[in-house]
Amino acid sequence: MALSMNASGQIFYAQKLFASEELTEYLKFMVEVQHGIHQQVVYQSDTERTFAESLDKNEVVKVFAKLPSWFKVPTPLGAYNSDWAVLVEKDDNKRLYFIVETKSTLHTGDLRPIEEGKITCGEAHFKALAVHEPEVRYTVTRTIGDLMDKV
Repeated sequence: MALSMNASGQIFYAQKLFASEELTEYLKFMVEVQHGIHQQVVYQSDTERTFAESLDKNEVVKVFAKLPSWFKVPTPLGAYNSDWAVLVEKDDNKRLYFIVETKSTLHTGDLRPIEEGKITCGEAHFKALAVHEPEVRYTVTRTIGDLMDKV
């Protein structure tokens, strides 16, 4: 849907269909899941796809979502968009809420400086929120095993 103006100056919303090639390319980057908030999850990398599949198979993960592009944390370095929201239930039925950033490496020296800076700002943001919401935790992870080590 796009905002447009006709020849007489009237503003209207125009709906345009995806070209079939565009839609096919978009659909290539989706994986079916059972425990997501949607039946399919869009991923941007092999790391994200593997992580989504692992979340879906893990018994302690009750529900998860790929965060939409509009979920942004303002930082001095620009807007930062984390990857996942995950609800984990431990043995004692305590629920833990995670905001997860997935990376192919956990070595900060391998990340671009701007990316590393935004992650640092994201950590500070969610740490400040944890004063009021102690169950919300922010973590940077590579695999489901890395996440489960923090449960």
